Amino acid sequence: QVLLVESGGGLVQAGASLRLSCAASGRTFGGYPMGWFRQAPGQEREFVAAVRWGSGNPVYADSVKGRFAISRDNAENTVNLQMNSLKPEDTGVYYCAASSQPWAADIMHHRTYNYWGRGTQVTVSS
Repeated sequence: QVLLVESGGGLVQAGASLRLSCAASGRTFGGYPMGWFRQAPGQEREFVAAVRWGSGNPVYADSVKGRFAISRDNAENTVNLQMNSLKPEDTGVYYCAASSQPWAADIMHHRTYNYWGRGTQVTVSS
């Protein structure tokens, strides 16, 4: 059984920082893409960031470039999302995702990912 568990969400003021973590179990994802998506109330699931391995070659949504940083620790089978300069529009449920495709063509698309966490709430007040 594959399980992804997010943590680190919370309620913060605009301009603050949060660090999300995702712990995976049941499978080692060192050679597979992992990413973060978010969903605001009434909105579609939105890509945030992803990385194929280690912390190299990350990709980001335009809305978070320069503010967020994704990293992963393959030894610990975790992936993290450092979020700085948070804005109210960053509010949403953040989901960790992992793929079973070692070299997926599009790691920015939610359909690439097979495994999902239950999400952690991030709320940014103005």
